[in-house]
Amino acid sequence: MSESDGSDGYERLFADPVRETMDGATYGTWRAITAPDAVSLAFGFPYPDALPNGKINEAVDTLLEADHEDALQYAGGDYADAITETVVERTRARGIECTEAEVHVTNGATHALDTVAQSFLDPDDTIAVEAPSYMGALRLFRNYGVDIEGYAMDENGLDVEAFAADLAAREEAGDALPKFLYTVPDFQNPTGVTLSVDRRKRLLELAETYDFLIVEDDPYGQLRYDGTTPEPIKSLDTDGRVVRVDTFSKTIAPGIRTGWVVADEAIVRELDRINAGGENVFTLGLIARYCEATDFEGDLDGLRAGYRERRDRMLESLEERMPAEADWSEPEGGFFVWVEFPEGIDAEDLLETAAEEGVTYLPGSYFFHDERGSRHARLSFSYVTPEEIDEGIAALARATRAELPAVEASDD
Repeated sequence: MSESDGSDGYERLFADPVRETMDGATYGTWRAITAPDAVSLAFGFPYPDALPNGKINEAVDTLLEADHEDALQYAGGDYADAITETVVERTRARGIECTEAEVHVTNGATHALDTVAQSFLDPDDTIAVEAPSYMGALRLFRNYGVDIEGYAMDENGLDVEAFAADLAAREEAGDALPKFLYTVPDFQNPTGVTLSVDRRKRLLELAETYDFLIVEDDPYGQLRYDGTTPEPIKSLDTDGRVVRVDTFSKTIAPGIRTGWVVADEAIVRELDRINAGGENVFTLGLIARYCEATDFEGDLDGLRAGYRERRDRMLESLEERMPAEADWSEPEGGFFVWVEFPEGIDAEDLLETAAEEGVTYLPGSYFFHDERGSRHARLSFSYVTPEEIDEGIAALARATRAELPAVEASDD
């Protein structure tokens, strides 16, 4: 075999979507956005004290005692078998009636999205997404060689009427309609906004009229800190149009990497067939035991209190410190605040100055499938302490104000 540098020697062998994105950054490179002594508002991780280390240890001990060596075999033991029932219970707690036959368990929510994409997408299909949208999903969908159409958002979530107008125009012109719409309706990543109930119902009408699915991704829905919880889109679904994705990453711990899909039985049968085997049965047994032994809702109350304190501190600090020309979302839950910088400030360009001042974040351009987002940034309040949030926002404000004279001078 001849020597080659990187992927150059194999480029002709890669699939078309890989070749088309070969020069792009891989998902996870955002973790490198760090600076010595800087507060990181980039990471959408749970804060360390939110992780239930002691309860996890107890669940492991009980699992090994109850299932013996079966817990470590390919098929797992009784607790691994019980995971689907556990998921049904958690799904019903969200107001969604489902059966075990409507559940497909995966190695995390991203794996769930990948399985859905693998089951439904052909190259050159069209899908619809919110703009901005979860960057991990955007990178994943690109792997399938599809056309991504992004639709704007406001304080009530996806602009559904703009989406409806485009669907009508596409049908009239004979253009491709989307296979599915991907949405994060509750405390959206990255904006933090929540889709209104009226818009949820309208989306279901559009899905029926134009024959597409709705992929509802709901990692944050149980982390509401104030306001009223809207009904999940799946709970309103009477025609099997909604494929719901959920995860234990935000309510137990990200490292357990366990998610699931709730969908019509016919869809789940195909997901089971396409994604046969490979689940971490030890982790599945661990989660089933954990949920059996813990006061899940009580634990959620504790998580909500910790995140609410951090959310409140970030919003207060932004109000106190940022220039009047800046704007931001005010989420009722989740992990994120979406900041819009003053006219003329580019978030990627500002990042170097911000890091020098003592803070890092994710530029808004990471969350678009096209060239939008240059004036925006996603700030996460979930991982750091309230005191660090104050330090980080103070640094961000200093960096923003330092950039304003240059912007104003360029306008003269």
